[in-house]
Amino acid sequence: MAITLTPVALERVQRFVAQTPGALGLRFGVTRTGCSGWGHVADLARDERAGDTVFEFDGVKIYVDATSLPLVDGTEIDFAKQGLSETFTFRNPNAAAECGCGESFTTSADAA
Repeated sequence: MAITLTPVALERVQRFVAQTPGALGLRFGVTRTGCSGWGHVADLARDERAGDTVFEFDGVKIYVDATSLPLVDGTEIDFAKQGLSETFTFRNPNAAAECGCGESFTTSADAA
């Protein structure tokens, strides 16, 4: 089990954490959304919650709730600049399909 960060994403998260008082690391998971069912959610973690699994990647702690963990385990988080836009992107091996706009995904378990 692991969540990893590319060097660009690692630098971005380290900067966000350093600039935000009380931030412990990155909170990563999923929420029900979009036309395919699941959307990735990334935010700063301000607390550790019951049931969290905590990964550490090059000194950055990544907090994942128990519901999200099977859906995001193995995900590589990247950070991309596209024109004037900057965003985190996710390479999730559990995603069986994505919607046309790329905002949400389904898993093999969802299809069953």
